[in-house]
Amino acid sequence: MTAGPGDYPEDSRYLPIGEHGLIGDLRTVALVGTNGTIDWYCCPSFDAPSVFASILDADKGGSFELFADTPAKTKQFYFPDTTVLITRFFAVDGVGEIQDFMPIVGDSSEADRHRLIRRVACVRGTLPFRARVAPRFDYARQPHTVRQQGGSTIFESACLSLDLSASVPVETDGRDAWARFELKEGESAVFALDRISEGTPPRGCPIAEAEAQFAETVRFWRKWLSASRYRGRWREVVHRSALTLKLLTYAPTGGIVAAATTSLPERLKGSRNWDYRYVWVRDAAFCVYALLRLGFTEEAEAFMGFLSTHVRSDGDRRTGPLQIMYGIDGRSDLPESELSHLEGYRASAPVRVGNAAVSQLQLDIYGALLDSIYLYNKWGDPISSDRWEQVCTLVEWVCENWDQPDEGIWETRGERKNFVYSRLMCWVAIERAMRMASYRGLPADIRRWRQARDAIYHDIMKRGWSTTLQAFVQHFDEDVLDASILMMPLAKFVSPTDPKWLSTLDALSRELVSDSLVYRYDPEASPDGLEGQEGTFSICSFWYVEALARAGRLDEARLAFEKMLTYANHLGLYAEEIDHTGEQLGNFPQAFTHLALISAAFNLDHALG
Repeated sequence: MTAGPGDYPEDSRYLPIGEHGLIGDLRTVALVGTNGTIDWYCCPSFDAPSVFASILDADKGGSFELFADTPAKTKQFYFPDTTVLITRFFAVDGVGEIQDFMPIVGDSSEADRHRLIRRVACVRGTLPFRARVAPRFDYARQPHTVRQQGGSTIFESACLSLDLSASVPVETDGRDAWARFELKEGESAVFALDRISEGTPPRGCPIAEAEAQFAETVRFWRKWLSASRYRGRWREVVHRSALTLKLLTYAPTGGIVAAATTSLPERLKGSRNWDYRYVWVRDAAFCVYALLRLGFTEEAEAFMGFLSTHVRSDGDRRTGPLQIMYGIDGRSDLPESELSHLEGYRASAPVRVGNAAVSQLQLDIYGALLDSIYLYNKWGDPISSDRWEQVCTLVEWVCENWDQPDEGIWETRGERKNFVYSRLMCWVAIERAMRMASYRGLPADIRRWRQARDAIYHDIMKRGWSTTLQAFVQHFDEDVLDASILMMPLAKFVSPTDPKWLSTLDALSRELVSDSLVYRYDPEASPDGLEGQEGTFSICSFWYVEALARAGRLDEARLAFEKMLTYANHLGLYAEEIDHTGEQLGNFPQAFTHLALISAAFNLDHALG
């Protein structure tokens, strides 16, 4: 009997999620596998329909294959201090490499081209190569045609047209394009894929131009990274995380997406598959915090500009002044749907686009945002009078509404509850605004703000503490642990050596930590409206490191941090979760994880002295 799709134990049609690198142009990104295949690419933006999506359906999703056409081992690395990705092929007769990158060309019309360059070179001996370009437009829903015109191969669909230029002969079959060629030592070839439209006509990419754009791209990333002030023990991994956060930034608006992908599963064959290609206020605000710590202020200013257009003064008790997430262009409507024609990564359906959580109430976003504004005001530029008015709008709403039940940071799809983390971050929102008002002498109803802040504090201490567990808990009046509570000392709500906190840290260590990896919570003890289990959540693991460091348990913190570094992929990238085998799961790479790594490294460095 022939095995069908998804019937293979490991399903060799799919590379592991962690076997990928990321390239991008600050508007969109592509995932490049260690086998040389681009199996995820959306054009012209992060959240546009896919062109290549074989990571979500190996047979129907579409891909750009480019590889040594002979048995070869592969290795992958980034050109130092850049996002230029190099995949090397080691064969009996020679060594070759692919240099993948997307040029950064500013706000000119050329930015709309979203050029993706693949430079192939033979560096030793002789190697045959093969390429196959098989786009499947609109998540493999739109048919397309292909024609050749001069030196171009043009793929056309109703929604998008792409131009493939190559320095080697290309053949087509009316749907796909392919090439076979051989390179000797010192020889190279170039493939460039451009979006074309009325404003961006086809334009070839000769080898010399590709070399020039390679040099320009390297200069751009090295110049950007040179602004980093981090000189600590983990400089390489911290800088890789910073570069990743920058890649997840949408330059035209300043929004920062939560992850580059959609529907990569939190558990194989599970249903926890979500679209993360949007701007979560919480995630982006934490990203601003992480980048500010390293000295990057332009990204913080751009994100503040993004938010300034979305704070509503008419927020009511139901919706509030902010949504929890927005489209990268600031749109508020993100309807969720399932793409039933795609089988999902390793047959882990459903594949979803859009995100219904956009309508949820998550009170913690106000604390994350106000904390980032506070730090920008402290480490960047003093905020303007207009932005202070927006801050007051946010704080006034929090003072009125902090005691509502909500869906919480983990976006549960069950009933709303009184989450302790949501209360904690409401406290942070008010407390940080009070600090700004005091430091700058800004007008504020300090008496009212103080009353609300103190009421939240007493509520958490009274109802968020379990005498049974001797720990702070997930939500009021129930004995369930939650890793988000690790933020308590990080947010300066409690002293990191407070006896209640140390008891909580011990409880979390016993119940939710496995070899430095931290589970968010136990879904059986605290049903979240979803089926199945999940892996450990990497942001929580880095929060754990930071909590240990702040508690003075430096040996434990350093060991936990070093262990977490072993769970990164070969490029230092992290997905959302890690399963029991150490494999990366969930959307990839995830901003949340990388910003937490930066914060943990920064604070552990400081504690170690």
